[in-house]
Amino acid sequence: MQRPEAWPRPHPGEGAAAAPAGGPAPPARGREPAGLREPSLYTIKAVFILDNDGHRLLAKYYDDTFPSMKEQMAFEKNVFNKTSRTDSEIAFFGGMTIVYKSSIDLFLYVVGSSYENELMLMSVLTCLFESLNHVLRKNVEKRWLLENMDGAFLVLDEIVDGGVILESDPQQVIQKVNFRADDSGLTEHSVAQVLQSAKEQIKWSLLK
Repeated sequence: MQRPEAWPRPHPGEGAAAAPAGGPAPPARGREPAGLREPSLYTIKAVFILDNDGHRLLAKYYDDTFPSMKEQMAFEKNVFNKTSRTDSEIAFFGGMTIVYKSSIDLFLYVVGSSYENELMLMSVLTCLFESLNHVLRKNVEKRWLLENMDGAFLVLDEIVDGGVILESDPQQVIQKVNFRADDSGLTEHSVAQVLQSAKEQIKWSLLK
């Protein structure tokens, strides 16, 4: 018995979608609507915190939209100029969706693509603010942020990793940050104990 031949693949323009002979050509396919896009885990392009003069205090970029520090700083300056004097919480700038929040002398920003869900971006922003509010003991301002920058980066790393949202519940973030801080503190304490023990041994060996 002969093996049936495979059906040939239709060339572009052939098949059910092809225009009838002599009829108008199908419209050119433009930009895909947001609802038809492939879902992606990589939803966050950048997170940054500026002071009330627009100077960077903390920033992380998760793709190559702005590959150089110069481009990043220029983008942050433009975003600050557009948002610092408005009461809105959402801005659309340079083909991106930006959600932001101010607190005393800080501006917190979360950046996604133009087609990202604003509510999802806002959940990241809210989680970031609430987590920092706990770490900084309800003093979300420049002075306390600068004094607790390590904790702020730990918070951010628990929320977003490589542009992927890991957590949007501040309680979970705080719990993980505390665990990592305790683990780090234990390690430092252990090292201190080893050094002290070594000092004592040297001291007694010299006295003998």
